Amino acid sequence: MRIGIVKETGNEKRVALTPDSVKTLSDISIEILVEKDSGTYANYTDADYQSAGAKIVNRKEVFGLTDIILKVSAFGAEDIDHLKKDHIIIGAFNPFNYNDDMRQLTLKGITSFSLELLPRISRAQSMDVLSSMATVTGYKAVLDAAAHLPRFFPMFMTAAGTIKPAKVLILGAGVAGLQALATSRRLGAVVEVFDVRSAVKEEVLSLGGKFIEVQGATEDSGSGGYAVEQSEEYRQKQGNLIADHAAKSDVVICTALIPGKKAPLLLTKETVEHMKPGSVIVDLAASAGGNCELTKNNAHVEYNQVKIIGNSNYPSELATHASQMFGKNMSNFIKLLVDESGNLNLNFEDEIISGTCLTRNGELVHTKVKEVLSL
Repeated sequence: MRIGIVKETGNEKRVALTPDSVKTLSDISIEILVEKDSGTYANYTDADYQSAGAKIVNRKEVFGLTDIILKVSAFGAEDIDHLKKDHIIIGAFNPFNYNDDMRQLTLKGITSFSLELLPRISRAQSMDVLSSMATVTGYKAVLDAAAHLPRFFPMFMTAAGTIKPAKVLILGAGVAGLQALATSRRLGAVVEVFDVRSAVKEEVLSLGGKFIEVQGATEDSGSGGYAVEQSEEYRQKQGNLIADHAAKSDVVICTALIPGKKAPLLLTKETVEHMKPGSVIVDLAASAGGNCELTKNNAHVEYNQVKIIGNSNYPSELATHASQMFGKNMSNFIKLLVDESGNLNLNFEDEIISGTCLTRNGELVHTKVKEVLSL
């Protein structure tokens, strides 16, 4: 079996497999074809891939000679034109944004697997790209905030007096939020964390954060660990609490997302108006509309002397390690699709394989995606 890796387009700097992951798959008799310069932006050379057992080819050869094609982000229209009906594609395709390109995949009969759809079970943890990339995102978000904040993060005792530590408010205690908490604490900040899920309180406290909550949140054990939409009464109480804590904070990191839906609005324009001059908001939910009313995706906005950074793709800025983590998740998933000899063996009775499959036999087959899109 042959697997192809294509070079990412646009601003994406990651690569779907690193040389280490290529070697892992080569060792089980899978032939890997890598488009020339695919790993350049992530600091992996063609020579690195060749040493790991891959063959360096051009883009046309990747599409023409392989059975499976791997990509970090979604395929564009031009690439879809080059896909064959029997191709299998695997990546992180933003499945809840079912656009024209995704429809073309369906119409063409391509079998696609989107790793964001992995079921939240222990057996799938080694393939969990969402958690891997959220770890990168939470770490980088804090560094970006620190770079833009006109104040120190830690407390300093100096001849000029005592410098108070920065106060950081994190909205959402998922993987990204917890990593942001840990990174902020390493830098010496005092950190508060808000989340509607009471189950994360212990994790927040164990990392040295203070947990703030509004009583009466709706929780759903069937939501896969994600937050769910709340009542209007709860949202009002939540807004008042967040506004109060944001006004005292130097940095606010927004991480709250609900899969398949617009990001919940947590920071209103009025809240931002009451924040301290020089404060920084980093909104990791920017691509889903943002948790802050003033967020613009992939842009820096300054309002009332508060900087608002809308960035949902920090992993691309830490491409070397983000690719290493993504590639490890990807190679673990691929191992599930093959037998001991490296031959393709798609068992759709396996809940990971069936739960991750997005399109197959000319249809959008993922139940949750169809439900969210009302298809």
